[in-house]
Amino acid sequence: MATRVLQRVGNGLKHTKNVFQGNGQVTVVVRLDFYLNASNRFREDSWFKSLFVRKVDPRKDAHSHLLAKKEDNNLYKIQFHNVKPEYPLPYEDVLPSIHADPEYPCELVGTWNTWYGDQDQAVHLWRYRGGYPALTEVMNKLRQNKEFTDYRKERGKMLLSRRNQLLLEFSFWNEPVPRSGPNIYELRSYQLRPGTMIEWGNYWARAIEIRQQNHEAVGGFFSQIGSLYQVHHLWAYKDLQSREDIRNAAWQREGWDEVVYYTVPLIQHMESRIMIPMKSSPTK
Repeated sequence: MATRVLQRVGNGLKHTKNVFQGNGQVTVVVRLDFYLNASNRFREDSWFKSLFVRKVDPRKDAHSHLLAKKEDNNLYKIQFHNVKPEYPLPYEDVLPSIHADPEYPCELVGTWNTWYGDQDQAVHLWRYRGGYPALTEVMNKLRQNKEFTDYRKERGKMLLSRRNQLLLEFSFWNEPVPRSGPNIYELRSYQLRPGTMIEWGNYWARAIEIRQQNHEAVGGFFSQIGSLYQVHHLWAYKDLQSREDIRNAAWQREGWDEVVYYTVPLIQHMESRIMIPMKSSPTK
């Protein structure tokens, strides 16, 4: 609106010359049309250049290599199974048997039922030591494992839908290890704006120090295959009240409010699941 008003004023003045008044004083008329046209040219030029010009910080490596642990080459798979209410199966122990078999380079980190959040949902988290080759080896061996193939047939009768992701773990989080129970677990999942993963990692590398004091931090992961630019933080608490107390206490520690302030704009969507470990879960 202000620009249109100035343009109309400028059009009325663009042919006006200096006016000599009777008292000998000179009134100088500013050529608004010149400044308006220059401003418009600058704005249009800047807009046009913005379509093609981007200032990008030069990087010599993929973001995943900058954020992930390099020393252990672990790959994680998280599975979300929407199931019938009578799930799990009576012989769910087949999963821990694979976990314990040294012929399979994989470990069952945890298997849970969702308590609050998406109801009738099972969540399984696997670790593959050795990255993608280990994942391929396990998948090939499982095709020949009759116990597992029988289990999958029966499991299919309980499933409504399923999805999975392949994940890497953040370098600044502890590796998930078995825990004695009883515990409840919270899986907080964040869908980030594309291109913000490095920024997220920079803030959480400091924030995790604040959230380690009660040993509630289990693991932090980011997606590689499946839904991309997704982050999962896994936390353990004794119960819902201890969760509330620990989260409230974080606000009393220096730096936590700053982390929240700067990371919230990076998030497109987020959700929280409160989960209960199944009997077969190594993480109790």
